[in-house]
Amino acid sequence: MQFRGGSSKGIYLLAHDLPQDEVLRNRLILDVVGRDTSQIDGLGGGVSLTSKVAIVTPSELEGVDVDYLFVQVVVGENRLDTKPNCGNILAGVGPFALEAGLVQATGDETRIVVRMLNSDKICELVLQTPGRKITYSGDAQIDGVNGTSAPITCFYTELAGAVTGALLPTGRAIDRVEGIELTCIDNGMPVVLIRATDLGISGYESPDMLDRNSDLKEKLESIRLQIGPKMNLGDVSGAVVPKMCIISAAKKGGLINTRTFIPHECHKSIGVLGAVSVATACLLPNSVARDIADLAEGNFQSVEHPAGEFSIRLEVDRSQVPIVVKSAGVLRTARLLSRGQLFVPLNTDQPY
Repeated sequence: MQFRGGSSKGIYLLAHDLPQDEVLRNRLILDVVGRDTSQIDGLGGGVSLTSKVAIVTPSELEGVDVDYLFVQVVVGENRLDTKPNCGNILAGVGPFALEAGLVQATGDETRIVVRMLNSDKICELVLQTPGRKITYSGDAQIDGVNGTSAPITCFYTELAGAVTGALLPTGRAIDRVEGIELTCIDNGMPVVLIRATDLGISGYESPDMLDRNSDLKEKLESIRLQIGPKMNLGDVSGAVVPKMCIISAAKKGGLINTRTFIPHECHKSIGVLGAVSVATACLLPNSVARDIADLAEGNFQSVEHPAGEFSIRLEVDRSQVPIVVKSAGVLRTARLLSRGQLFVPLNTDQPY
């Protein structure tokens, strides 16, 4: 099936329909989504937001309904990356599990517990199932997506160090690379935060304008390659993490304004777990974001991005150092786009 999950789009597959051999599985996924930059011979859209795959299977872990492996097809590089999670594609895992018969609806609302295999973390999804049937119609609206849909609430727990092993992967709230201060954080997604003014820009430029700024992109990539190993990520030259997030003061009443590169193109909005990591960094006393951030009263924080804003509910224990985010709740939506039979190129030398 193909779903829009949050502000991304992806192909959702059952694990038992795929080859057990990982090499063959990955080859098949590349053929499904497309191998070249345009992905003209696959179902991808030629950009990272539409080159995503979810592999789903019933979970054997007690208290968990389904396991979910996220796969990012790296556009134009003919390879996959399974290091990061994707909270947008996760939003479609619940509906897919219902549509595929992996889980049965339990009432007007159905809770589905998902284990994210990329990080071995848990997320509980709350879906609208009136009459015990999944609905995609509703009045929930998320920036970056036209119209409204049924709300899907995602509750994340124990996200700190999901990919790198620590909330502050380098062990510090501030690092310096090429004379530029930055904060490296992993509260579900490894992110490097840099002040826009330190890069000689305002931070309010459009994604297209930033994508045309070759000097900026070269600087960001140089920093990313140097800081990646210090974040316990090893050589990140072929990885989509860490995400590079340029920050500036919010202009629309939010916590902070962002422009995120994933890794070499500016995101039209912001990823779910990326937004959680950014919001968490704003709470850290010594981070590059703290003096810029406009912290809201209570638990709700709003991260601004090119397409609007992203609201996050953070439950935080400030008595510990560094702070501990006990849970993060985000609102997403999803919609089933298509289901059917998928055709892949015939390969007689090494068939699937």
